[in-house]
Amino acid sequence: MRTRRQLKSTSCLVVGAGLCLLVGAGFCGTCLAEDGGGSGSASPIQHLVVIFQENVSFDHYFATYPVALNPTGEPFFRASDDTPSVNGLGTLINGNPDGVLLTDNPNANNTSGNGANAIDPFRLARSQAPTCDQDHNYGDEQKAFDQGLMDLFPASVGAGSCTSPYDWGKGKGLVMGYFDGNTVTALWSYAQNFAMNDNSYGTTFGPSTPGLLNLVAGNTFPAMPSAASTKVVPNNAGPGTLVGDLDPTGDVCSGTPTVSMGGHNIGDLLNARGVTWGAFMGGFDLTVTNPNGTTGCSRSTAGSASNKTSTNPTGATADYIPHHAFFQYWASTANPAHTRPSTLKAIGTSNDGGANHQYDLHDFFDALAVGNVPAVSFLKAIAAGDGHAGYSDPLLEQSIMLVPTINAIMRSPFWKSTAIIVMYDDSDGWYDHQMSPIVNSSAALNSASPGNGDQLNAPGKCGNGAPLEGIQGRCGYGPRQPLLVISPFAKTNFVDHTLTDQSSVLRFIEENWGTGQIGGGSFDQLAGPLWNMFDFDDYAFPGLTFGRRQLILDPTTGQPSGKDR
Repeated sequence: MRTRRQLKSTSCLVVGAGLCLLVGAGFCGTCLAEDGGGSGSASPIQHLVVIFQENVSFDHYFATYPVALNPTGEPFFRASDDTPSVNGLGTLINGNPDGVLLTDNPNANNTSGNGANAIDPFRLARSQAPTCDQDHNYGDEQKAFDQGLMDLFPASVGAGSCTSPYDWGKGKGLVMGYFDGNTVTALWSYAQNFAMNDNSYGTTFGPSTPGLLNLVAGNTFPAMPSAASTKVVPNNAGPGTLVGDLDPTGDVCSGTPTVSMGGHNIGDLLNARGVTWGAFMGGFDLTVTNPNGTTGCSRSTAGSASNKTSTNPTGATADYIPHHAFFQYWASTANPAHTRPSTLKAIGTSNDGGANHQYDLHDFFDALAVGNVPAVSFLKAIAAGDGHAGYSDPLLEQSIMLVPTINAIMRSPFWKSTAIIVMYDDSDGWYDHQMSPIVNSSAALNSASPGNGDQLNAPGKCGNGAPLEGIQGRCGYGPRQPLLVISPFAKTNFVDHTLTDQSSVLRFIEENWGTGQIGGGSFDQLAGPLWNMFDFDDYAFPGLTFGRRQLILDPTTGQPSGKDR
């Protein structure tokens, strides 16, 4: 089994209570004494909050960062003069796009008959926040990459049959659209004040469920479906690999067919170490009745206008989506009946009244209010606030989930020891120009559903090497996605170029809380580190006061609260 390369202890300067600095290069996570940061953590980060959003590529949100168009009527954004560049599509000069990929993109000539709807990347205005969902199947995303030419996005993953006007007249060319800092203003503001990675990828190709499994386990194998499904590709005669969205077996809100997972996840490892943790999912509490009268598994909230139909005139969608539930796929960490925790103080512990670390999103805020935050928390918005095109959008994501959540943590006593990670489960198929490095090959052929088989460099083929641990159906890395670290310990206005993926968060948890690796072919053994996004220098030396670095934003505009720009 391959193991990640360890940092040499000789490069570490040990100071204080076991803290370790990598001289000249930031923090060294592999040479800290146990409990160096308190609460069982190796670093000063005693609380990690992972906000796991939906369906965004890096270029879709950061194509022209740090330059926004700033038209009249939209929140103004201006970057600091010392803002580092990112690997984006280009920038804007006097409001005009500047850069070959913005003005002469190869996708314009590879559209399989879409004619005038074949276009270069284009800016979506704030008024165009609601958009159609794109194709983000495992194999179709690989076809869009066209062996690294990155020029078949409209043809392969563009969704051209969505309800007008939410393709904004572009048809399949909508997949080339991007937002800037006048719409995703909060995320650009966080990037200005904290750290962002522009070289981070989905661990594999495909939609939501593979992404969340890779986050918490680094593995989409072994998957055991309740009935035959083209979303599970076979591995010899045994269990297969999950490449699509299936609900977890046993969850009272699941549809059919369902799937369960073997092996271990990070919850199992945290339990073994006695570290508190929880998964907090919007809509999970089935006893709540929403203002519109919906309750149980059908609790719903008005979402994006693009979700409105004759049978859904409000655009409402179910708050809880079972195939987004991180830990419900493993019997060891599932709460199939959505049992409520016994008390708010018990949240995160193994004595939580049978909830088994699985809670509603409101439980995170309720526990926060009484002074209880688990060491590790995974947060999933209600569907309307998760950013998923088709039923949510960037403005709902900002106002419902991102800003209120981050503001609440920053205002709490826990902020001084917390790191917040904002990341995404998949790209939704949205265009991104950067070819991912293929660190793991695969040869999964799915003739019944080619969109769920490998297609990167030939039908049934991804790369030319042997798959990790012999497991097929895990072609990766997949599309590039945003990743931000918001913390008192995050570097300021920093763009990290370290190669990372969804399982890099898994690696961070393993190292900070000393859990060891998952094994069984988990991608955690390949994952790049997140430590370069942090700076612990001020914390390490006695006598220095570590600043709180609060950035309270307005949920509607995404600008600093109270600041009229």
